[in-house]
Amino acid sequence: MSDQGRPSAVGLLFRQINYQNRLFVRTPIAAFFTLVFPLIFLILFGALFEGVDVAPGLEVDPAQFYAPGLAVFAAVSATYTNIGIGVTIYRDEGVLKRIRGTPLPRWVYMGGVVGSGVVVAAVGALIMLAVGFLLYGLEMDIGNALPAVVTFVVGVASFSLLGIALAAVAPSGQSAPALANATLLPVAFVSNVFISVRNNPPAWLDLVGDIFPLKAFADAFFSAFDPFEEASAYKPWLLLRIGVWGLFGALVAVRKFRWEPSTGAGGASGHRGRRGRG
Repeated sequence: MSDQGRPSAVGLLFRQINYQNRLFVRTPIAAFFTLVFPLIFLILFGALFEGVDVAPGLEVDPAQFYAPGLAVFAAVSATYTNIGIGVTIYRDEGVLKRIRGTPLPRWVYMGGVVGSGVVVAAVGALIMLAVGFLLYGLEMDIGNALPAVVTFVVGVASFSLLGIALAAVAPSGQSAPALANATLLPVAFVSNVFISVRNNPPAWLDLVGDIFPLKAFADAFFSAFDPFEEASAYKPWLLLRIGVWGLFGALVAVRKFRWEPSTGAGGASGHRGRRGRG
């Protein structure tokens, strides 16, 4: 049989990304928590607070702190949370098992899932920053644009791998939303996302934030918007911490990921629960 007319592997990948994007758009709860939820926080924080301490004696306008932080939160929601929940539910519904039995390469399917997560992450981050620039006077030195992009790429890549790792260890599609939220939302409160913990926080609080990659992502990304930053906006040490977590996620995924439904799952998640947040 001739291969003429068949799409290339790259073509298949882009089709799969497009398909996953359509699934996302058709899942209102995922779209709300990924794109609208952070925007609501940005608007509320912009209205409630007059300034945010980013260092002892140094204060910035709320949008200068919250727009980058919530851009990071939207990106992590699009990758870590959505990938982790979505893949787990697809597994329990038997979708992954059926895909494994088709000619579609498995890497193309997973690449489509991750690629879609990256696209949604970029859209979410751009929405937060656009609102910050247009409505709240967010400022950034144009020379810091490239460091911000590099940080964003490293962050979404690592959290995509962590999302696959989450799917690998989640017992079922029903437990995945709780597991995702329990490992993201509390950490966000100590990671310079919802509140600033830069102004002499308790040592234990600082340590808890430093353990996880979200704070490193938020701090590295914020450095491109920090008006008091005198050093380079590139933060290699923070990027290394993010990358190490991404490597950890990849190792967990390689060792633990499975394509067969969990024992007793039997599609219990149901189509209405797909990509749900709990």
